[in-house]
Amino acid sequence: MTNATPTSLLSDAGVSIWLDDLSRERLSSGSLQKLIDEKNVVGVTTNPSIFQAAITSGTDYDAKIAELAAQGASVEETIFEITTTDVADACDLFSPIFAATKGIDGRVSIEVDPRLAWDTEGTIAEAKELFKKVNKENVLIKIPATLEGLDAITATLAAGISVNVTLIFSLARYRAVINAFQAGLKLAKENGHDLSTIHSVASFFVSRVDTEIDKRLDAIGTEDAKALKGLAGVANARLAYQVYEELFSTERWAVLAEAGALPQRPLWASTGVKDPAYPDTLYVTGLAAANVVNTMPEKTLDATFDHGVVTGDTISRTYAESMLTLHRLERLGVSYNDVVALLEAEGLEKFVASWHELLADIETALATARKAS
Repeated sequence: MTNATPTSLLSDAGVSIWLDDLSRERLSSGSLQKLIDEKNVVGVTTNPSIFQAAITSGTDYDAKIAELAAQGASVEETIFEITTTDVADACDLFSPIFAATKGIDGRVSIEVDPRLAWDTEGTIAEAKELFKKVNKENVLIKIPATLEGLDAITATLAAGISVNVTLIFSLARYRAVINAFQAGLKLAKENGHDLSTIHSVASFFVSRVDTEIDKRLDAIGTEDAKALKGLAGVANARLAYQVYEELFSTERWAVLAEAGALPQRPLWASTGVKDPAYPDTLYVTGLAAANVVNTMPEKTLDATFDHGVVTGDTISRTYAESMLTLHRLERLGVSYNDVVALLEAEGLEKFVASWHELLADIETALATARKAS
């Protein structure tokens, strides 16, 4: 045990470490494989901002864009081809882990077009299209947890497709997500699907909660307000784990589990620490418990590997303290409901903006490639 790394100890505590990043360079250079081999990475998540950064930096995609330009591909077709190819190749890379964990890990996520976040039927159609195109059983289709997304989550699962539900900020919405998941599995069973092959995670965002609430606490400026800074993100996530424990201990769930269903695991997202005053592993070591996923940007992964102090379960006995933190915030005038609604809107806005930037950049790249040919 003396030679155990913090990331291996985290894995031993029941946390699946996924990398929140993907690019052609990571795949071709072997850097992703190295993280698998050395830092216990067992999955990957992507989002529109990650793809926008990957595709528009460097020259890794130039040849593919030129090829697609010669074929007369549209901007949307080009993005669809590039992103699904990267995800399919990453799925192949993780296939040994997928097999070894019986489908629990070795997962790679790809998100539906963020402009569809308010379009239930459009999301369902694109989820099915992405699943068919990637054509790997270890892919997860990411669907935002908007009100319109809830029915899309149920329908996608009912079709036998594994789902990563993303952009969850509130405990109430998380309950609705679990309800949508369980409804989807019930329909999948009725549709004749093997429930043991359908997997899901629920991505609960952490650091952005602190960023917004800390800003409001600074504006209040009292000592009581200052004392609550940096506590809300972890408290909110810990209470989400309490919801997970509650809703996967019901009679409704027992019926699905008896039919082979596996619980939808909580996934901690937005785990990069934004405030340098806080420990850079805050949203990792403070959120360790069995059957969770922590998807980390590489900077957070490196910090955890280097100096993370892993002490086993840091969630299960914290519920009363965590609820008290949220109550104290409300008493100071920091509205939980207002914060989580704002964060969902901002999160979607950010992804849509990244997508529009990517569309514009690919349009320019296609035009340049056509002129060159």
